[in-house]
Amino acid sequence: MRVKEIPSALYQVFTTGRRQKFLVNRKVKDRLFRFIFSKDPAALLQLYNALNGTEYEDASALEIVTLDNIVYMSMKNDLAFIVTGVLNLYEHQSTVNPNMPLRCFLYLGQEYQKIVTKGHNNIYGTRLIKLPTPQCVVFYNGDRAKPDEEILLLSDAFQNIEMKPDVELKVRVFNINYGHNEKIMGKCRRLWEYSYFVHQINCSLEIGNPLRDAVDQAVVHCIENDIMADILEQHRMEVFGMLLTEYNEKKTMRYLRKEAKEEAWEEAWEEAWEEAWDQGIKTAIRMSKGLQATYEQTMEHLIKETSLTEAQARAYMQKYWF
Repeated sequence: MRVKEIPSALYQVFTTGRRQKFLVNRKVKDRLFRFIFSKDPAALLQLYNALNGTEYEDASALEIVTLDNIVYMSMKNDLAFIVTGVLNLYEHQSTVNPNMPLRCFLYLGQEYQKIVTKGHNNIYGTRLIKLPTPQCVVFYNGDRAKPDEEILLLSDAFQNIEMKPDVELKVRVFNINYGHNEKIMGKCRRLWEYSYFVHQINCSLEIGNPLRDAVDQAVVHCIENDIMADILEQHRMEVFGMLLTEYNEKKTMRYLRKEAKEEAWEEAWEEAWEEAWDQGIKTAIRMSKGLQATYEQTMEHLIKETSLTEAQARAYMQKYWF
C-alpha cells in the first residue's frame, strides 16, 4: 500500500524538532489514569475493593510491580500491583482492543519471571513455587458505545475452535465513561472524579472548543468543585501535558486510519479495474483471432480502439495471441 504524505499539521506530531507543539517533555510519559492511581495507593486500593467487593484498608500492604519497558523487552503495562496474594494488571484504553487477553498473557509471563527471579526460586526444583493469583482488568473510556462490563477471552484468538485449550485467560473490561458503572463509581471516588473530568473535556470539545481551552476549562471547573483538586492543583502542567499528548495522538491515529481505508479502497478499485481491463483485452484478442483476423490486423485494431502504445499492444498480443 502506498503511503500518502502526512499533512504538515500532523507531521508535527512525529517530528522531533516540532514535537513541543503537541507533546510534552519526554520525561512525562504516564497517561493521566496511570498517573493518578500510581500516586495514590489508597485510591488504588479503593478501586480494587470496588471491583472485588472487599474492604481492605491498609494501603501500605499494596506492592506496585508495574513493568518497566526499559528492562522488560519493551513491554510496559499501565498498572500492576500485588495485594492479598492477588496480582492485578490494570490497563486503561481509549480504543477498543480485542488483543488485551494476549497482551495480559505476555505481561503475566514477565511479572511471574520477576517474582521467580526476585525470590531466587528454582523452577526445576521439587518445591512448588507459590504465585499470586492473576486478575486482569481493562478500564475503557473511548467514544464507542460499550456495555458496562464485558469479558474478553484469550481462547477467542485460538485457531482450532474444536479443541478445548489447555490455557485460558480472562480479561474484564469496564466502561468508565461518565454515567456507566455507577455502582463501582460510587465505591471509588477517584475513579468517578477521573470519569467526570474526562467527560467535561469531551463535552467542551463537542461544542467546538479547542483542545487546550477544553482542558483548561475542565481543570478550573474541577478544582472549583473539589473534584480531583489535589491532583490538578499540584500537577496542573503535567496533567495538561498528558492530555494534550493523548488527545492529539488519538486524533492523529484516527486520521491515519481514515487515510489507510481510503488508500485501501483506491488500490482495490485500481486492481479491479486493471483486472477487468486486462480481461477485456484478452477477450478482444481471442475473438479477433477466432474471426480469422491476422496478428497484425488485430494489433492495429487494438492500438486504434484503445489508448495503448504499440509496445503495450505488442506485449498484450504476445501474452494472449499464442
